[in-house]
Amino acid sequence: MLTLGMTVLGVSDMRRAMIFWSLALNYDVVDGGDDSAWTELGPADEEPLLALQLSDVPPQDHPRVHIDLDVDGAEEQKAEVARLLSLGAQPVDWDSYPDDPDFVVLADPEGNIFCVVNTGHPLASD
Repeated sequence: MLTLGMTVLGVSDMRRAMIFWSLALNYDVVDGGDDSAWTELGPADEEPLLALQLSDVPPQDHPRVHIDLDVDGAEEQKAEVARLLSLGAQPVDWDSYPDDPDFVVLADPEGNIFCVVNTGHPLASD
């Protein structure tokens, strides 16, 4: 049976990406580190893992694949977006928001796009 192993993000600055995603997700370095071309982050003895891989390719403005980070409600979404911005995420001027969106688009310090999704929003259950 095929299962999803991990999500991999291309990064140009391993240390910066490692610090951001470790703090954002409360993950620890599982393998690799500052001087590695490949670093795996995850919760202790659990999955899902997030891997960071050195890359010379710049991030896309409208990536075909991205990460969704889920929260349970609007207040939690607002608090998590503020926390992620304080860690170095950047707001994205997203041109494809629907009316009354259930997600907020951010970019990590490397420019990788991700969303914070309010799973309690009516659109999230559509």
